[in-house]
Amino acid sequence: VYDCDHALCNAHLQRELTGIEENYKQQWAKEMNELLTEMKKYTDECKDQVKELDFEQIKALEERFDAIIIKGIEENPQSLNPEKKGKRGKNPKTKARNLLDRFIEHKENILRFLTDLKVPFENNQAERDIRMMKLQQKISGTFRTIQGAEAFCRIRAYISTIRKNGLPVLEGIIAALKRAPLTIT
Repeated sequence: VYDCDHALCNAHLQRELTGIEENYKQQWAKEMNELLTEMKKYTDECKDQVKELDFEQIKALEERFDAIIIKGIEENPQSLNPEKKGKRGKNPKTKARNLLDRFIEHKENILRFLTDLKVPFENNQAERDIRMMKLQQKISGTFRTIQGAEAFCRIRAYISTIRKNGLPVLEGIIAALKRAPLTIT
């Protein structure tokens, strides 16, 4: 059992915000996109300069987040939602309102990167980690044996760990072939 908190991928949310801004001309989406970029810049600076988070600064950023949400609610009143057809199911909502509701309901998970510097802004690393497995499946369709699949996964995990720790991959592979794999401390 893992004891961990969940965070949403802000890169994906920013793509959706850009779509709402471009397709529906909603100002709140533009402002939220800019605020997320500013928040990422702030946390990147804290990480780069190895400085503590300024909780007054974080509070101010969160207040701006809340103000943009209020603007989004004003731009997306319930009356803009399409009429429900039929007797069953939930009332439909516009794409903009669905995204806005996600920002309201998952604020803590969206902003987790802002209060915990160990949490990345986006989940692109996780996607990169599984990409080679998916590519292998796409090319070959499957592995011939369980042992082959396990070996492939073990090698990919080793290479990924080496990269994440900023070590040279080729040296790591050579060390592993010499039965002296690099150890990460």
